[in-house]
Amino acid sequence: MDTKESYAVVTGASQGLGKALVEHLAKKKINVILVSLPNQNVRELSQEIAEMYDVKTHYYEIDLSVNENVLNLTEELNRSFDIHILINNAGLGGTQKFVDATPHYINTILQVNVMATSLMTHQLLPNLLKQPKAYILNVSSMAAFSPIGFKTVYPASKTFIHSFSRGLHEELKDTNVFVSVVNPGAMKTNLDVCKRIEKQGFLGKLTLLDPNKVAARCVNQLFKRDSVIMVNPISWLVMKILPIWIKLPLMTNAIKREIGA
Repeated sequence: MDTKESYAVVTGASQGLGKALVEHLAKKKINVILVSLPNQNVRELSQEIAEMYDVKTHYYEIDLSVNENVLNLTEELNRSFDIHILINNAGLGGTQKFVDATPHYINTILQVNVMATSLMTHQLLPNLLKQPKAYILNVSSMAAFSPIGFKTVYPASKTFIHSFSRGLHEELKDTNVFVSVVNPGAMKTNLDVCKRIEKQGFLGKLTLLDPNKVAARCVNQLFKRDSVIMVNPISWLVMKILPIWIKLPLMTNAIKREIGA
């Protein structure tokens, strides 16, 4: 496929898994559009990627928790670019007692994880369908496979992402657009995250992943047309085998240790 003038769109592109995904796509000489929150140094990253890998890059600083922003962004993207890859990586977590959560906290998680992913996909799909080959990768989580106390909203939103992706894959399987979903565990995005995960004990450490390794596997498996990408087989097996009455309190207790509840 000639990708000289077409682009991959990556949301949450300024750090962690998103940044690593941008780099791995650029290594394959794929032009990239980076989407990130404002004030995340995405302009500098975009320029760096373009120079390092000799690809075309563009960037947008935008808050995806606002539906109107998503619609304005996708309108601009459809008007300006041919898009053959969409990676919905932007996502928000959070750990606290549900009774202490603010309406803004709940709404923002749902808007970014559920609505932004759905709207980005819906609005860019006609563009993707016009390309010879196109791919959608949605980033879910191992949390999609179990409810978790003190993280009540986040796992539910990731369960949506997994189900949405599987359904869309089936709907589009006879088209040129291939849909995949990845379910990683927690990643070593920064020192604070690593410390929080380590407080969870054995279960947390078991699922801790390197974003660069996750990104490499995601990109490779996406182009191999793997519809459900697993990057941590051990934790996936544990989540599949353990009945809900065991894993729900087990995971909730791990999160309680993290926040000292």
